This record gives sequence, C-alpha cells and structure tokens, in this order.
Amino acid sequence: MAKGDCMALIGWILSFICLFAGLALRQDMPIGGSLTLSNLLIIFALLACPIVWRELPLGVSRGQRIVAGFALVFALPIILFPAH
Repeated sequence: MAKGDCMALIGWILSFICLFAGLALRQDMPIGGSLTLSNLLIIFALLACPIVWRELPLGVSRGQRIVAGFALVFALPIILFPAH
C-alpha cells in the first residue's frame, strides 16, 4: 500500500468516526454544549474527507486542514467552558 493510499484510508476512517459521532451526539444528547460539539465534529469530518479535498478546490492544502482540525480540538475546552 502506497503512502498516499494509507493517508486516504486514515482520512476516510477519521471522517466517518467524526461524522457518526457528531450525528449521534446531536440525536442522543440534547444538553448544554452538545450542539456546538456536534457541529465541530461534523466540520472535522468535512476537513478529514479525502474525496472533497482531492483537487484542492479552495486552495486549502493538507497541512492547513490538519492545523484547522487541531484548532477545533484545542478550542473545545474554551467552547464548553461555562459562560458564568
């Protein structure tokens, strides 16, 4: 298996995990910040999907998508932090 094929497989796996987790969270846990967390997971699924980003449609490279995914993950405690 070539390096590109392996990375695409990892991208597909992460995409499906995040998509299903976001949809399950939206359906099963309608509390507090779960809608925000669900939206973040669905956006992360879009960032990880290899078929969407195959031809660089918006000029976004793989490195920029990885940085955006890390920003989503590291911003999570700030988003879920209580506002009071």
